[in-house]
Amino acid sequence: MQKKPFAESCEQNKQPIFNVLSVEFQNKKNILEIGSGTGQHAVFFAEQFPHLRWQPTERLENISGINAWINDSNLENIQTPLELDVTQQWPSGIFDGIFSSNTVHIMAWAAVEYMFEGIGKKLQNSGCFCLYGPFNYDGRFTSESNARFDIWLKEQDPERGIRDFEKLNQLAKNVGLKFETDYEMPANNRILVWTK
Repeated sequence: MQKKPFAESCEQNKQPIFNVLSVEFQNKKNILEIGSGTGQHAVFFAEQFPHLRWQPTERLENISGINAWINDSNLENIQTPLELDVTQQWPSGIFDGIFSSNTVHIMAWAAVEYMFEGIGKKLQNSGCFCLYGPFNYDGRFTSESNARFDIWLKEQDPERGIRDFEKLNQLAKNVGLKFETDYEMPANNRILVWTK
């Protein structure tokens, strides 16, 4: 039996993220989560939002861990996780909400570009995209801890790093998304919201 993976950060940030998503997704129905990680967020949000159909996605090597969380949950509104490499084939379907947490700083920039291209195609008109994580503004870190985190990320892989809000917003504009809201979150993180 697959052991459930666990990330302490997911446990710590799930409630603050829920508080934002409860506003942004209150009138939505179908949510695509890009990069579901351990599966903790997917199960928690599906449980909190019984009106939503939650579709987790991940790279193939992480799917079994997500399934372990889903199988334990007995929730009917969370879908079987789909394999997704943002640089390749995306799952079929259109969604009125897309959520991604702590993804763009662990991807190469080229993958971030592919991700926004995919979002532009998968998000229906009037849909919204919520992106959680640390971001820079005007090329500057918002805290010393984020600056240290960026160094650590680049030590793991030089193509990783905390992304600039302005560059992400340009990618969003390029695919027809309009920036709406920037929520301040605990631990020097944010949630950025775009609509189509």
